[in-house]
This record gives sequence, C-alpha cells and structure tokens, in this order.
Amino acid sequence: MRSTATTEERAGGTLRERLSGVISQLAAAGALIVVFVFLSIASPVFLSADNLYNIGVQTSYTAVIAIGVTLVIITAGIDLSVGSVAALSGVVGVVLMAKAGVPVVLAILGGILVGAACGLVNGLLVSVAGLNPFIATLGMLSVARGMVYIPTNAKSVFGVPDSFRLLGQGVIGSIPIPIIVVAVVAVAGYVVLARTKLGRYAYAMGSNREAARLSGIPIRRYLTVVYVISGALAGFGGMIASSQVASGQPNFGIGLELDAIAAAVIGGASLFGGQGTVVGTLIGAFLIALIRNGSVLLDVNIYYQQVIIGVVIWVAVLWDQYRRRRLAVSE
Repeated sequence: MRSTATTEERAGGTLRERLSGVISQLAAAGALIVVFVFLSIASPVFLSADNLYNIGVQTSYTAVIAIGVTLVIITAGIDLSVGSVAALSGVVGVVLMAKAGVPVVLAILGGILVGAACGLVNGLLVSVAGLNPFIATLGMLSVARGMVYIPTNAKSVFGVPDSFRLLGQGVIGSIPIPIIVVAVVAVAGYVVLARTKLGRYAYAMGSNREAARLSGIPIRRYLTVVYVISGALAGFGGMIASSQVASGQPNFGIGLELDAIAAAVIGGASLFGGQGTVVGTLIGAFLIALIRNGSVLLDVNIYYQQVIIGVVIWVAVLWDQYRRRRLAVSE
C-alpha cells in the first residue's frame, strides 16, 4: 500500500514539474513576443529583411552552443568553457583549411572533434576525477583560451576558401543556411532528450544523482557523454562563427558561455538540474538576440545590454527558485 502511494506521489510530482516547466517556457515565449512587437513599432528598420536575416545568422552559433549547454544543465552541471572551446575549434578548423589544405568538410569535422575532445576532458574531470563542474570547466575555459593564443599570438587567421563561407553566410532559397543548421541541431537535440536513453538518464541524474545511481544508471559514462556533446556543439558553433567572418578569431567567444547559459535558464532550464528543453533554449537565445538587436536599433548604450540581460537572468532564476519551493510545499 505504501509503495503504491509513493509511486502515485512521484508521478504527481513529475506532472507538476512538467507543468511548471511548460509555464516557464510560455512566460519566455510571451516575453519574446512582447519584445518583438515592441521593436516592430519602435523601429522601422526592425522588420526589414536584412535586419531579420542578421538576427537569425548572429543567433545561430549561440543557439547551437546553448543546446549543448542545456543538456549539461539538465544533469545539474555547468559548462563555462564553451566560449573558449568555440574559439579554439574555430581557429583549428581555419588553420586546417588555410595552412594544411584540408577540404572544407573535413576541416569543419576537425573543429568539431577538437571541441568534443575538450568536452571529453571536462567529462572525465567531472565524472571520474570528481571535480565540481564549475571548477572543471572553468579550468578548461582558461586552458582552451591559452591553447588558441599560444600558436596564433592572439592574431586572426585568414585564407579560408570561399566555399567555407556558405556554412555561416549562405542561403538556400530565401532561408539562411545557419538557420537550417540550428533547426537540424534542435531537432536532433529534441530527439536525444525525448526519445533516447541518454535523454532519460540526463533528466534522472539531474533530478536525483544518488537515486539514478542506485537504479543502475552508469553515471560516469553518460555524464561524460553529455560533456562531449556540449564540447562538440561548442566546436560546431565556433566553425559557424568562423565562417561568418571568413577567418579564425582567437578572441572570439569571450563571455559567450554566459549567453548560452542565460538562453537555457531563460527558456526554463533549472540550474538545480532535472529540467530544460531545446525549445525553451531556442526561445531564450532569440530573446537575448532581440534585446541586443533592439538596443542597437534604438541607439541604447551598448553597456546597458549587459545590464538588461543580467536582470533577465535574475528574474529567470528567481522564478525557478519560487516554483521549486511551491513544488516542495505541495509535495
């Protein structure tokens, strides 16, 4: 009798958590719509094709990277290294093309593999060495940035073939290729989270790590895989960004990890783990992009952008804490 009651309580708790997550996503979507409508009225340039194209293209690499970060956050982890890893991956990919003559597709894969390797180190430090994710990925932030500065002396790398520009600047019909890339990555991310063992285990580890371990989930293996995916997507994002400027930029990605984390949190991911969706992360990424774009169009001091985004993050985290307290009380 007690077992049945416990199962029902857990099911009810899970349903309440899902409903709470949906409400968070709807709130973020509502904010996105409000900002979009406001900018449409406030600036005659906002709805122009060129501006909307720029928003989509500039958001693409952030969205791709944020999807990987979301997976990490769902496990109750954090990845502070994605900005530096993206810069390292982008420069390595460009060097492979410009200096070694490697074909474009293979060079892009090379950049992604560099990101995956960095993610593997992060994952092993967290899952095997037992380091706190904050410390492990903070160290990788510094290591990856140093590794890209040492050989380049912090100077840009040029000489990519014109075909490489297609990844970050091309269009198919009237649709920018970067947006198509984001859509493909988002669908893949959704499938992983909603339809695979990795996704189920990620939510389980984030909700209760010890319970997940006792239920037989190989924590170390799947936690490592999560960080590898985050690193690989950071590498892919770095290649997209390099394509947009047709060069490898050692200084790229400084502060990008904050945008990626903010996109996930604004979209309903909980920094305490166990909650987060790809759709919510995309909403958060585009909301940040609209705030930045609108600030430029309305001639708002660029430094106020950081203040606005910081306040939005505060609100999102405070809301997350509030709804978690409500869930705890109701249980």
